[in-house]
Amino acid sequence: MQLERLLQSQGFGTRKACRNLVRAGLVTVAGTLCDNPSADIDAVDGLPLTVDGESWAYCAAAYLVLNKPAGYECSQAPKHHPSVYGLLPWPLRERGVQSVGRLDEDTTGLLLFSDDGQFIHMLSSGKRKVPKRYRVTTKHPVSGELVAQLLAGVTLHDEPEPIIAAACEAVDSHQLLLTVTEGKYHQVKRMVAAAGNRVEALHRDRVGHYDLPADLAQGQWRWLTVAERALLHGLGG
Repeated sequence: MQLERLLQSQGFGTRKACRNLVRAGLVTVAGTLCDNPSADIDAVDGLPLTVDGESWAYCAAAYLVLNKPAGYECSQAPKHHPSVYGLLPWPLRERGVQSVGRLDEDTTGLLLFSDDGQFIHMLSSGKRKVPKRYRVTTKHPVSGELVAQLLAGVTLHDEPEPIIAAACEAVDSHQLLLTVTEGKYHQVKRMVAAAGNRVEALHRDRVGHYDLPADLAQGQWRWLTVAERALLHGLGG
């Protein structure tokens, strides 16, 4: 692949802008300065690049995880709060990564991003029934009856059938772990309310069998490893 096209695919600007970066001596490939925009580069995942002093690794498709903090909207055109996309570096935004589903402004935790449309659809389609686990902090004490109701199914407004939790267990007096397989609007909050309690805080810590990395601080992101991607791809069957 021509170097200018490679850089464009990674979100470093238009083809012309990338050509100018190369000609200005601002690009290295595998540690070697390259000033020829038409140079043929073997584009393999992980190829180390430096663009205008910034280290980057080539990825044909982007797969990443973010530990979402509260106070951010999962929208590129937010209305009331900053966009969660502002937490990502500009090349990722330029190449068009999208969040895999959405988290409410006040919900924290595991949020995946990609520019692979099939990957996004596989994990976000309601037909796939991908389980997503939330740590729920409640206003009132968690009771056995609350857990039993959520496991048996609760009736939500405008839903023809009861919504059943895939799993639910009490963690302590005011916390429970709740797993759902749908992606309905404010689903967890509405389910808990329908069962007679109220959500005070909501944190997603698992999608399928993939857990939010314990060492990933709020507001931070990182690339998914090959093993993590394979684990998530496997959820699609």
